Amino acid sequence: MSKKVYDLTEEGVLELEGELNHLKDVKRPENLQNLKEARAQGDLSENADYDAARTEQAQIEARIKEIEYILKNVRLIKATNDNVVGMGKRVKLLFVSQKIEREFDVVGHLQANPTKGTISVESPLGKAIRNTQVGDEVTVKAETGNIFTVKILEVSMSTLARNDN
Repeated sequence: MSKKVYDLTEEGVLELEGELNHLKDVKRPENLQNLKEARAQGDLSENADYDAARTEQAQIEARIKEIEYILKNVRLIKATNDNVVGMGKRVKLLFVSQKIEREFDVVGHLQANPTKGTISVESPLGKAIRNTQVGDEVTVKAETGNIFTVKILEVSMSTLARNDN
């Protein structure tokens, strides 16, 4: 079975490392204290505080394992200096029929959040604009089935990706 590779920008790696440290240094010790206090209440068979703390412990430990796995299997996105849309690039689009301009950073799926201006290269929009250049127009079929056209207005380096070239 092959390992899954996670494409992340440098900022994405730092965010995950920060979350991992918070879970290990803050949430896990808090949870252990909650477990200790719940155990002190006596009978564990009908102890809602103990059950809640155990559930939280399982969630914390699962997230820690997930983040550690991701960080062990990360491929750092390093944008190139060309003007081609791809991961690690910032792109300004014109949604042609609505005459609306929007800017997005193109990232891997773990960092994607369109409401915060990041789109996954694996999303329908990301796939459609990948490898395009300024002036290109592409048709996108959204997951909802809607079809729309976007025009590439600008392509630049994303502030989320480092360029070591």
